[in-house]
Amino acid sequence: MRIAVFGAGYVGLVAGTCFAETGNDVTVVDVDAIRIQRLNAGEVPIYEPGLEELVKRNREEERLSFVQDGTKAVRDADVIFIAVGTPMSAAGKADLRYVLEVARTIGQNLNGYKVIVDKSTVPVGTGDLVRAEIAAHTKHEFDVVSNPEFLKEGAAIDDFMKPDRVVIGANSERARAVMTDLYTPFVRTNKPILHMDVRSAELTKYAANAMLATRISFMNEMARLCELLGANIEHVRRGVGSDARIGFPFLFPGPGYGGSCFPKDLQALMNTGREAGYEPQVLRAVEEVNTAQKHRLAEKVQARLGADLKGRTVAVWGLAFKPNTDDMREAPSLVLIQDLLAAGAHVRATDPEGMGNARKLLAPHANLSFHERNYDAAQGADALVLVTEWNEYRRPDFRRIKELMRAPHLIDGRNIWTRAAVETLGFSYEGIGL
Repeated sequence: MRIAVFGAGYVGLVAGTCFAETGNDVTVVDVDAIRIQRLNAGEVPIYEPGLEELVKRNREEERLSFVQDGTKAVRDADVIFIAVGTPMSAAGKADLRYVLEVARTIGQNLNGYKVIVDKSTVPVGTGDLVRAEIAAHTKHEFDVVSNPEFLKEGAAIDDFMKPDRVVIGANSERARAVMTDLYTPFVRTNKPILHMDVRSAELTKYAANAMLATRISFMNEMARLCELLGANIEHVRRGVGSDARIGFPFLFPGPGYGGSCFPKDLQALMNTGREAGYEPQVLRAVEEVNTAQKHRLAEKVQARLGADLKGRTVAVWGLAFKPNTDDMREAPSLVLIQDLLAAGAHVRATDPEGMGNARKLLAPHANLSFHERNYDAAQGADALVLVTEWNEYRRPDFRRIKELMRAPHLIDGRNIWTRAAVETLGFSYEGIGL
């Protein structure tokens, strides 16, 4: 099948590459000339395990190409994916200007029946807007489909190649047949293709992310109660997660959720509710708990070292919002570092992949330094805060760390270290909800 993908960002690049991997001819279009140049030179602009190798292989086998002008890509394609960004506006609404710009380009170059697929995360009703924009520029037949992605950063290739379900929102049998044919190679283990109408598919994406965000904020609220009541969140988590109706995934306390999906999608879903005349109270509470949780690690540092951190040094291990990605969007580490700097601390930060993006998001500060090696970041620190649970942070040499640090205070934002083991070495230890 011939496929065009508009948007060489995270979703578009992963989707286009995986479609090419199953034998389709894929053209990825992006208006960013530098990004296209880098991709054509073999450089992948995002960090995602396994992606660079797949891009290289499919480019060499001429199934995957990257272009800036989408005119030919539209005319040659059977299926056209819209996978451009939908950033959140100041009012909390999804900004659809890039989606509609692509729709206009498609309409102006349509030369026969095509299936147009919204892969971007978009509010309910966007399919109607895309349809109207395309129809304003063409007389050719086409169908608009919603096909939301459910990829986890750090595991996106596996998630795409082996999905637990594929959601297809289509209002015609013709479009359903095309999409079923396209996705059949990915569901050979009998995972379901869920067919529904376009609006239901659009809402499914927001509802799924809202549910996952709710679980995280719920556990963080339970962790706060554990600290106040003298209970242990790890015991509570096992007791709750063992209920088959609830389960263990996303039932971990931490420094709050971040990334490109949960914060933006929760805001957009709340705004959708308000526009429909309903204020989503549970979602508002989820967001408020998450906002407060992002300040907890700094509060724990100050509880150990004092409110005034002038003259104190804090090491921060982990900057990306989760392991196996360089994504810094809405990362809890940003709030932590800003809180520490505001209190006067020197901050020594490290991350295996996220430091480049962190430098772009954090204003240069005399008290902030970045270090390639985690042990270098611990040098002279009065406290070490673990924010992101990269594998290399799980079993470090604590004896070496204790020698490097000025004061032996560990703040474990992911509960991955064993209290008894580090306290035996002379550290003070504090986790989340313990």
